[in-house]
Amino acid sequence: MMKGMKSIFVAFAFLLTATLAFAQNGEPLTGKLKISVSPGRAGVFIDGKYVGPAANHKRGRTYKVAAGDHEVLLVDPRYEESKSKITIHAGETVSISQKLKELPEPQGPFGMMKIKGFDKYAAVFLNGKFYAHADELSNFTQGMRIKPGEYSVRVEPMNGNPPQEEKVKVEEGKTVTVHSR
Repeated sequence: MMKGMKSIFVAFAFLLTATLAFAQNGEPLTGKLKISVSPGRAGVFIDGKYVGPAANHKRGRTYKVAAGDHEVLLVDPRYEESKSKITIHAGETVSISQKLKELPEPQGPFGMMKIKGFDKYAAVFLNGKFYAHADELSNFTQGMRIKPGEYSVRVEPMNGNPPQEEKVKVEEGKTVTVHSR
């Protein structure tokens, strides 16, 4: 009799644990990560996945994150990267407030690269390294100053469209534009 009760208790405990790990709609329980980083254009990566910029119009962003342990990486090519380990508890908010350390100003000559037709938070990578989100490079006053040379440009949209990759040649004093296909 006791053995049967013990089996029922173990099964109930397992079921309760599994139920607590998920919200009523079947999705994993989540908390929030609030980012306040200078510069706000830094890219936010959670467990190696780009989730967007640290700020929008100078306001820090908040991201929904699954409960558990995570690694947060803040990247801007003009600053030293910052890596943090955090624990998110369901229903709670964890805040990261960081001022990234500026790197020395690169010396020219430069060319210019622009990005057109992608969703505004699409991640832009040059030779495999995060450089910006598309909105920073998409209008007549904005672009990315980079040294002349050949680059592999990868744009990873946030809207679910597949990534786009192409090779470009940047020439001194000229502008090259990568367009969405």
